[in-house]
Amino acid sequence: MTRDRGESHLRTEHGRTTIAGEVVAKISGMAAREIKGVYDFGTGTARALGAIKGRLGAEDGVTRGMSVEVGERQAAVDIDLIVEYGAAIPDLAESVRRNVIDAVEHMCGLEVTEVNIAVDDVHLPKQETPEGAYGEPRVQ
Repeated sequence: MTRDRGESHLRTEHGRTTIAGEVVAKISGMAAREIKGVYDFGTGTARALGAIKGRLGAEDGVTRGMSVEVGERQAAVDIDLIVEYGAAIPDLAESVRRNVIDAVEHMCGLEVTEVNIAVDDVHLPKQETPEGAYGEPRVQ
């Protein structure tokens, strides 16, 4: 998106458009989820609270792990990320960053000044064990 410095599609001669931080957080969360290698979002505490809310029937929020600041023309996004084991973290972070910037700038008309990514965990694949390997006595 190209526009002159100081120009905003959100403030025109006909009025002003404001975009809530929750909107930017949802767009950021959806854009980040589109990237292969992203497993989940949020710190351990946030994921635990999300699981409890889910058991109580609440929707697992797309904004978990997203923190945003929104001004009149700009937005900044912080993401707490859990990656799949084997993903190249620097490449994954750059892909998430680019996708979030593109989505927020396109959908909101805000300039994204930064997208900070904190990788809080790596999701390990469950080890498959040969039948009878665990839980049974080693000798009969």
